[in-house]
Order: sequence, then C-alpha cells, then structure tokens
Amino acid sequence: MNFTEIAINRQSCRKYDTSRAVETEKIQAILEAARLAPSACNGQPYRITVCRGSVARTVAEATAGIGINKFAVQAPVMLVISEEPYVRSAAAGAKLKNNDYRSIDIGIVAAYITAEATAQGLGTCILGWLDDKKIRAVCGLDYPVRLVITLGYADKDDPLRTKKRKALSELVQEKD
Repeated sequence: MNFTEIAINRQSCRKYDTSRAVETEKIQAILEAARLAPSACNGQPYRITVCRGSVARTVAEATAGIGINKFAVQAPVMLVISEEPYVRSAAAGAKLKNNDYRSIDIGIVAAYITAEATAQGLGTCILGWLDDKKIRAVCGLDYPVRLVITLGYADKDDPLRTKKRKALSELVQEKD
C-alpha cells in the first residue's frame, strides 16, 4: 500500500475479531515505525507500553466511561502512550516558544502507529478518554498517559466506511 491507500483504508475500528491474536512480527513492525517517527530534537518524549491479555483488558476498561469506548475490550492489544520528559534542547525550545512539543510528538507517533498497523492489515482506534491513574498503576508508569490505541484485526462486520472530511478549500489557504 502507498501512503494514500493507507490513508483511505485507515479508520477507527470499533469492532474487533476476538478470535484472532495479533502476530508478534506485526507488533514489532508497528513499533519500528513508531521508533522512526520524527520528534522535536529527536527527543521522543513518550513511552509506548504494549499490553496484552488481562492487562489489555484492564486498560480497555479504563478507557470506558459514561458509556463510551465499550468496544475497546474486544481488542487483543492496547498500546499505551505516556508522556516522558523532554530532552534539554526541546524543553528550552518549548519554553521559549510557548509550544507543547510533546503533544505534537505524541500525535505524530500515533499517526505512524496507526498507518503501519493499517499497512499490516490491522485495525486501530485512538482513544483519548481514559483513566490516567488506573492505567499508570496497571502499567507501572511514572508519567501521564496521553493516548491509548486499540490494536487488532477488524471484525468482518466492521466494513470500511466512507470518510466524512472537510473539503480542501475549508482546510487549505495559499498565499503568494
């Protein structure tokens, strides 16, 4: 798949095939893509915790609340992305420019993870609704959890949906 095909085929999976485990080789390919993601000053101010089995289920339950993300417990793998401290140069830049580079970097690594997962034939969903304290405790993390990404094979009853996006004219302006 080229990148445009990945972008067309990637969607938030809300129904997973609970009978299929994710192969270790595919997880490794996804993690390698994440390792290659750009970040401010190459600092990679995040940690990715791969959760399977009962830990994945506990993390999934910590993303469900007020009736949302119920599907997450179907995913056999949960990727927890937590924030780590900046490297010195990125910390200085963030302070001088009043810009949160960690959040940007975490968004970029999430994009790389979900793109590679799509290329590997897997479904993902990026979850921002989560119980930070509970996930930190179960994963043994010292820093805040920013995102959780569900990972698994999409169920056959979760077909590719038509994308609803703004027109380019609403997103892009050109200046000479």
